Amino acid sequence: MNTIAYFEIQSSQPEREVHFYSKVFGWTIVKEDGLPIEYYRIITTGIPGAILARPSSVPGPNQGTNAFTCSVEVADFDACARIILENGGQIALPKFAVPGRCWQGYFLDTDHNVFGIFEVDENAGA
Repeated sequence: MNTIAYFEIQSSQPEREVHFYSKVFGWTIVKEDGLPIEYYRIITTGIPGAILARPSSVPGPNQGTNAFTCSVEVADFDACARIILENGGQIALPKFAVPGRCWQGYFLDTDHNVFGIFEVDENAGA
């Protein structure tokens, strides 16, 4: 628990990145419906991941890093979220259900780096 267990690639044109990563790595990528953002699940033999619609514009040159977002699996989403907020973190995207899989959310650390946490729950969104 509390290890990086999921990765995400944000994109301003997710279908373009689906094509790119499918061709480059041979990944199978499947669109997921029912989420608050455009989202494609990446099926790999390693750490699972996804390509999702970027929630804001791409940073310009010399304005920071454009990067994958890592999500940490936690035992209790709500308890971990409270600890994040109590220690100066901020909510970037509130908790939401990935139906049949988990509860997911995104936060900013004290330097405004985005990271995700998720709690596995097969009943999420049911």
